[in-house]
Amino acid sequence: MKNISYWFSNIFNALSVGSIYILIAMGLVITFGLMKIINMAHGEFIMLGAYTTYVIQNIFEKYWKSFFDYYILVAIPVAFIVGFLIGVFIEKTIVKRLYERTLDSLLLTWGISLILQQLVRNIFGAPNVEVKTPQWMSKQINFTSHLFIPSRRLFILVVAISLLILMFILLNKTVIGLRIKAVLQNREIASALGINSEEIDSLSFGIGTGLAGVAGCCLTMLGPIGPSMGTNYIIDAFMIVILGGMGYLPGVIISSLIIGFLKTFFELNMSTT
Repeated sequence: MKNISYWFSNIFNALSVGSIYILIAMGLVITFGLMKIINMAHGEFIMLGAYTTYVIQNIFEKYWKSFFDYYILVAIPVAFIVGFLIGVFIEKTIVKRLYERTLDSLLLTWGISLILQQLVRNIFGAPNVEVKTPQWMSKQINFTSHLFIPSRRLFILVVAISLLILMFILLNKTVIGLRIKAVLQNREIASALGINSEEIDSLSFGIGTGLAGVAGCCLTMLGPIGPSMGTNYIIDAFMIVILGGMGYLPGVIISSLIIGFLKTFFELNMSTT
């Protein structure tokens, strides 16, 4: 039984790591995979989502302490909104001038990432800060004495699956989603049909950065956060989108899970040798 529990635990850990990579890469599916914008500030939008969660936690702790255990349910949509609004602002003021200019977009968004990091350092300080986990998320679901699942990792997995379903519905079953795909596939024909391509560009970029904010919110459950935390994930996120296929969501899911399993079992083998 211990052997079964051991493998079940590691397989679930691999799934949870894969779900984190899905959350991190999901926004890049739109901004990089579909829009072809190399957004080097994607990691900083993850960081902004994490600090938004930190602020929401402090507000609940100070003003609504009796509801503190539920702050994460408020932090997730707020992190998306913050990422979305800042992303739309940056797209309208800077990024919209960089379409079809790959190298320029890479350099300029890298500069934006440095500005966002320094801005957060000035506001919150350079040291990492801890986001308290709700009590119900600190527990674990026990199946047997040797078989259990950490609640926080299960929650992240549920969030990832929920966002994947919402993304699929948005892109394939709604008018807005079909307009997004039309503009990204053929801008000239979409504009000729009366679709406002500039508004669709802003919306698409905002959705991508908003999803990065949600990823940052979920990452607060796994450890301390800091101004440079996004740099730890940006390379992995681009690698996942490229391996999965540019703009191909099922491929990104598969590549995220593969990397999650490889990372988990590689670390497992290293710890046993």
